[in-house]
Amino acid sequence: MSKTLIIAEKPSVAQDIVRALTSSAGKFEKHDEYFESDQYVVSSAVGHLVEIKAPEEFDVKRGKWSFANLPVIPPHFDLNPIDKVKGRLNALVKLIRRKDVTHLINACDAGREGELIFRLIVQYAGTAKAAINKPIDRLWLQSMTPQAIRDGFEKLKSDAQMLPLADAARCRSEADWLVGINGTRAMTAFNSRDGGFFLTTVGRVQTPTLSIVVEREEKIRKHVSRDYWEVRANFDAAAGQYEGKWFDPAWKKDEDLERRADRVWNRADADAIAMAALGQPASVREESKPTSSSCGGLYDLTTLQREANSRFGFSAKTTLSLAQALYEKHKVLTYPRTDSRYLPEDYLAVAKQTAEMIANEDMPGPLRELSVHARKALKEGYIKPTKKVFDNAKVSDHFAIIPTLQAPKSLSDIEAKLYDMVVKRFLGVFFPPAEFMVTTRISTVKAQGKELNFQTNGKVLVKPGWLAVYGKEVQEDDANLVAVAPGEVVRTESVDVKSLQTKPPARYTEATLLSAMEGAGKLIDDEELRAAMTEKGLGTPATRAATIEGLIMEKYMLRDGRELVPTAKSFQLMTLLRGLDVQELTKPELTGNWEFKLAEMEKGRLNRDSFMAEIAAMTERIVQKAKEYDRDTIPGDYATLKAPCPKCGGVVKENYRRYTCVGKVGDAEGCGFSIGKIPGGRSFELHEVEKFLTDKKIGPLEGFRSKAGWPFTAELALVYDDEINNWKLEFDFGEDAKKAEGDGEPVDFSAQTSLGACPKCQGHVYEHGSNYVCEHAVGAAVTCDFKSGKIILQQPIEAAQMQKLLAEGKTALLENFVSNKTRRKFKAYLAYDKKEGKVMFEFEPRALKPGAKPAAAKTAAPAKTATKTVAAKKVAAKKAPAKKAAVKKTAAAA
Repeated sequence: MSKTLIIAEKPSVAQDIVRALTSSAGKFEKHDEYFESDQYVVSSAVGHLVEIKAPEEFDVKRGKWSFANLPVIPPHFDLNPIDKVKGRLNALVKLIRRKDVTHLINACDAGREGELIFRLIVQYAGTAKAAINKPIDRLWLQSMTPQAIRDGFEKLKSDAQMLPLADAARCRSEADWLVGINGTRAMTAFNSRDGGFFLTTVGRVQTPTLSIVVEREEKIRKHVSRDYWEVRANFDAAAGQYEGKWFDPAWKKDEDLERRADRVWNRADADAIAMAALGQPASVREESKPTSSSCGGLYDLTTLQREANSRFGFSAKTTLSLAQALYEKHKVLTYPRTDSRYLPEDYLAVAKQTAEMIANEDMPGPLRELSVHARKALKEGYIKPTKKVFDNAKVSDHFAIIPTLQAPKSLSDIEAKLYDMVVKRFLGVFFPPAEFMVTTRISTVKAQGKELNFQTNGKVLVKPGWLAVYGKEVQEDDANLVAVAPGEVVRTESVDVKSLQTKPPARYTEATLLSAMEGAGKLIDDEELRAAMTEKGLGTPATRAATIEGLIMEKYMLRDGRELVPTAKSFQLMTLLRGLDVQELTKPELTGNWEFKLAEMEKGRLNRDSFMAEIAAMTERIVQKAKEYDRDTIPGDYATLKAPCPKCGGVVKENYRRYTCVGKVGDAEGCGFSIGKIPGGRSFELHEVEKFLTDKKIGPLEGFRSKAGWPFTAELALVYDDEINNWKLEFDFGEDAKKAEGDGEPVDFSAQTSLGACPKCQGHVYEHGSNYVCEHAVGAAVTCDFKSGKIILQQPIEAAQMQKLLAEGKTALLENFVSNKTRRKFKAYLAYDKKEGKVMFEFEPRALKPGAKPAAAKTAAPAKTATKTVAAKKVAAKKAPAKKAAVKKTAAAA
C-alpha cells in the first residue's frame, strides 16, 4: 500500500500533526524517528540538516586566503550534512527513499526558511531516482490547533505554486554564501599580504550590525561635552513644599539636538534667574487630564531578548538558550524563534485554556501569584477577541511566544525568571489599560519685569489595570503632588543652580543593539527598500543572538558590563571597506535591496538567474576592489599617539597598517621608527600601543594567530636592534627562547609561593611569564620540561586551578575553551597524563543510553598554549619534517 511522507520542521509540530490526523487517518504507531499509520508516515527535521557548499572542483583548500583563487563563484552548489544532526538526516533520507512512500508533503514552517529546509533535504536525498520523481504538496499552517491542521490538509498547495518561494529561499542562502566567503577571503588576503595571517570576516548581516556599533562609538569619541545649568526652585504652599524646574516656554526645537527648554547655557544667566526668583511670590496654574497606558504586545524572540537583557542582564544567547530549554525540555513555552507578536484568530479557546491552567495549577515559589491574576482574567472576561492579540495577517512562520498547557515543574531560578516574564505578558495583554491622572503645574514668578516659569509634573495611578499583573497596584508616594488651592499664591523658598554637562550618546547594550538590528530598515533612505525591511530588519530573531556572539568571538566587539564596545579590529575593518569603496557591505541597504528583490521573486516578478547574476557581479567587484588597490595606505580618521617615539621623542601617528614616527615639531620626515598595527594577526588597541611604547613591553596578550591560523598567547617586547639602528617589535615567549639558544640564566622564584609539586620531578611549580613552570624547567640548568599555559584556547587558567591540578590530578570543569577548528566553546577538565607526561584535556563522559556500557573518560591532544619561540622555531627547523608535523599538531591542540 502506498503512503504519504509528511516532513515537519520540528518534532513538536510532527506530534501536533499526528494528533490532528489520528481521528481521520487511524492509529499511528510510534517509532524512534517517525510515526506511521496505514496512510501516512510523519517525521521531522530539527531545523537545518544540510548546508550548501561549493562543488569539490571549486572548493579551494590550499591558498584559499590569497587573491589567486578569488572570486569563488561556482555554477551550482552541492550539499554537506551538518554533523550534529546527521543521524536525523539519514533517517529522513531512508524514509524519502522507501519504495512504499509515493507522495511527499512539505509541512515545514510556513515561510522562506521552512521551504528551504525541506527543499535541501529532498535534494540531498535525490541521489536516489525514486526521490526525484515523487510528487510534492505543501501544507501551509499558521495555526497549530487540530482543526487548523485538518483544514490545512484540505487546502494543500501544489509544488508549482511554491516554486517562486523556493527560488527566493535558495537565492538568499546562496547569495549569503557568495558574499560571506568571497568578502571574508578578500579582506583577509588584503590584510595578510604583508605577512602573517589576519582573519577579517565580513557578512551581509554581521558587518552592517558592526557598522551600527562603530558609528555610535565614533560619535561618542567625537563628542565634546558642553556645560549647561538647570535652575530648580522649592515652593512653599499651605499644604507643604514642592519643587519646580525653570523652563523657557518660548523655546522651539532647532538643529542643535542638545538644546532643551530647561537648559541654561551660561552660569551668569542661571544665577540671574535664581537671584530674581528667590523669596518671591508665585502664581500657580495647573492642568490635570486622564491618560492611560496599555500593556505591550506578546513577546517575539527579539523583544524577549531585549527585555531580559534590560531587566536581568541576560545576553541574547542566554535568553535564547533558556527559552529553547523551556520549549524543548520543559515544554512550558511555545516555539521561541519567532518574529511575530500575535496569535492566530482561532487561538481564543487555546488562550482561555492556558489561562485556566495557570489559574488552577499550584505554581512553584514566586510564580504562585500568577494564578491570582489568571483567575481574575477569566472571572472578568478579559480574554476576548482583539486585534492587539489575535491577527492572522501578522502571524508569520510562527506565532508569538506564550505559555503552553503544560504546567512548569522543576525550573531553575533563571528559567523561572524567563517563564515569569512570558506569563505576565500573556496575562497582561488581556487586562484593561492602566489609568492615570497626570497633572502639569506651572509656578510663575514675576520679577524685574519678566515672568520666570517653573514646571512640576505629577502622575497619580487611578486604576492599575494590567499593571496589577506586575505588582503595581498601589500609587507610589513620590508621584503625588502637594495640593495647591485655586488662586493660592506660593512663595519661592529656595533656588538651586545645578551645573551639568552634555553627555555623548550611550553605547549599545545587547538590548538596544537588538532593537537597532530589528529596526535597521529605518536607516534606509530609499522608500521601496525601507518598506522591504519593515518586517525583517537585519538578521532574524533566531540568528541575531548568534550574530552578536560571532562579532564578540571574532574580537570585533567585547562586553564591558552590559555595554558592547567595538575593538580596534572593527574600526580597521570599517576603514578598509570605506577606503576600498565597498561600503555596501557596511549598510543595511544591502539587506533592503535583497529583501525587495526576493519579495518580487516570491511574487513571480523576478527571475532567479537574474538575481544571482547581480550577486555574482557584486562579489566580483568586491574582490577586484581589494585585489587592485594600489596605494600605500587606506584613507581614514587616524589617531595621533600621546606616547613619544622611543627613538627620537617625536610624534607617532597611526595609518592603516602601522604606527609611524613623523618626527618632532617642524620635522615632517620622522626618524624611521615604525611598528605594525596587527602583529601576529591581532590588532593593537589604542591604549595598548600607548602602554607598549611607554613601557617597551606588554602582555601576555591572547588572540595572536600563527601563519597557519592557530591562536596563541605571547608577550610583546620593544627591542633595540644595533644592525638597523632602531627599535623593533618582537614576540617574547619567556624562558623558552633562552633555553633554545642555550643562554638561560637562573630565575629567582623566592618572592612567589609554590603552587604545588611538579608531577614530573617533584620540584616546585611557579608562575613564569605566560606559563606555569617547574622551577627546574627554566634557567641555566634545565632538568625538567613541565610547563602549562596560563591561557589555553582562550580559557584563562587561574592559579587556583593549577594548584588543584597539581594536588588532585585535574582541574575543575572549565567551560570557556574555544575550538580552533569550529570556533565553538567547549567544556573540559585539564588533567596531567603520566603516560604522555603532559597536561591534557579530559572530557565529561556522555550520558549513557539504556543498556549501554560506560566508556572510559576521553582525553585529547596536549593542552599546551602555542608558545613556540623564535629561537625554538630555528632549532625545530633543523629537525626532520616528521618532527615539524608533531609540533604543529601540539600547537593545533592549543
